[in-house]
Amino acid sequence: MSKIKLKKGDTVKVISGESRGQQGKIVTIDPKKMRAIVEGVNMISKSEKPNAKNTNGGIVKKEGSIHISNLMFVEGGKTVRLGRKLNEKTQKIERISSKTKEAVK
Repeated sequence: MSKIKLKKGDTVKVISGESRGQQGKIVTIDPKKMRAIVEGVNMISKSEKPNAKNTNGGIVKKEGSIHISNLMFVEGGKTVRLGRKLNEKTQKIERISSKTKEAVK
């Protein structure tokens, strides 16, 4: 299993699937299943029973998960591949942009 280079809060673009072309921020990541939930992307309809939060119940729209391989990091409005590199000064691994060869936040 490869290391997940995307993190919570990253802006990503969907490159494959029904939601192709849509952008959003990552809300959660499930590293075991290699899936992420992206804000406003891959909306699914789910029926819910009435409960304390939603007294009426009914059909609720919410984000579904997307496989990590179908997401691409967005930097400066363009999609970019990410790599990992050891920083010599801090001795920590940083995420590196493939186009600019600079560290990503």
